[in-house]
Amino acid sequence: MVMTDHGELPPVAGAPGDAAPSADVAEALAQVEEQMMVLAAYVRGAIREAATRIDPALQPFGLKILRSLRRCGPTHASALAESLDVDRSVISRQARLLQDLGLLELKTDPADGRARFLAATPLAIAKLAEVPGSDRSLLYSRLSSWPEADLHQFARLLERLNSPNGDLPAGS
Repeated sequence: MVMTDHGELPPVAGAPGDAAPSADVAEALAQVEEQMMVLAAYVRGAIREAATRIDPALQPFGLKILRSLRRCGPTHASALAESLDVDRSVISRQARLLQDLGLLELKTDPADGRARFLAATPLAIAKLAEVPGSDRSLLYSRLSSWPEADLHQFARLLERLNSPNGDLPAGS
């Protein structure tokens, strides 16, 4: 199983003995998969572009760290690693790079003088505010013109896709 911020992803393969989908269903599944890949590429590109606008040396994962710190405030590296589902060493490497760029600072934990918080610098906060889409979803401009009913249906379908067993939770 693969862990995400929202739980485990279900296994890709169907259960042993499951019948193969019809040709029409297989074609529809292929179209969905293709569109999901296009969407993922769009999101990755938008994140890369946003990182580059802040600093050409900023890596996309560094942007993710800065956005987390802006949203949550100063955070211990271990808590940040857990929330981003990465090893603490990844956070340490990125923190050094972000410090070198003047975008991150270490602050002493007042409750434990030995521990340090990672914190976005005022420069990082200012640069994040200058990046289009930094305060809005990357897809906002595409989805804001959709009818409300379509947005609710899309959200329900994504919720179903992201649920462990592929069903909508009770009450949805």
